Amino acid sequence: MRGNGEEAGLGKGYQGSLRRSHSTCDTAFGMYKRVVLKLSGEALAAGKGFGVDPIRIHEIAAELAEVHKLGVEVAIVVGGGNFFRGVAEQAKEMDRVSADNMGMLATVINALAIQDALEKRDVFCRVMSAIEMNQLCEPYIRRRAIRHLEKGRMVIFAAGTGNPYFSTDTAASLRAMEIKADVLLKATKVEGIYDADPVIQRDAVKFEQITYMEILRLGLKVMDTTAVSLCKDNNLPMIIFNLNETGNIRRVILGEKVGSLVTA
Repeated sequence: MRGNGEEAGLGKGYQGSLRRSHSTCDTAFGMYKRVVLKLSGEALAAGKGFGVDPIRIHEIAAELAEVHKLGVEVAIVVGGGNFFRGVAEQAKEMDRVSADNMGMLATVINALAIQDALEKRDVFCRVMSAIEMNQLCEPYIRRRAIRHLEKGRMVIFAAGTGNPYFSTDTAASLRAMEIKADVLLKATKVEGIYDADPVIQRDAVKFEQITYMEILRLGLKVMDTTAVSLCKDNNLPMIIFNLNETGNIRRVILGEKVGSLVTA
């Protein structure tokens, strides 16, 4: 049952931080009811740079299956950088449209891999692609995606937006708004949003909470500006957190103060 968006429905960590227009799950857990999780392709490669690491993808699937048992409606948007990225060095001599199309196909490979790992844990799952490929997955239809979630199926959105020049970050923002998600979760390899790259600068300062306007003003490389603008204009909250710490997906969905909260 979807809550009415009152602050009492949120976890203690971010209680009162979100606008009342965003509904949350009305349960004793105070967790989010419907979320979109953005996964990078690199996360599936587990530091190997290319391909899908079988151990890592099953670790992620185990965390997602645990969250699914709580009754949370989870939709996933996955990138394709572990196979091909349209703006990467390997594509610099290519036509941008062709390169981006190849990148979108790479996301379908990752989506099918995640689906397989989830189904091995008895989680019903559907891959929905913005580019039609009926032999492999369903075409993306907004109402059908929402119905899958309502029936307890996990949904993986593949092929980005289906258009070149748009990143999977933008696709995640767009899909989150289309299915009326409570929050957009972006899983990364760092603890949240910093004023500088924490891998390079040890004294980088982490933002516990920040607005989309501040991200744009400071030029922080959290996600591309199109995605940031979409979230800002439509008042969609986002949480950036570290995927590499086991249990973080569950913690952030239950409302614990994990990562960095971004609000409009």
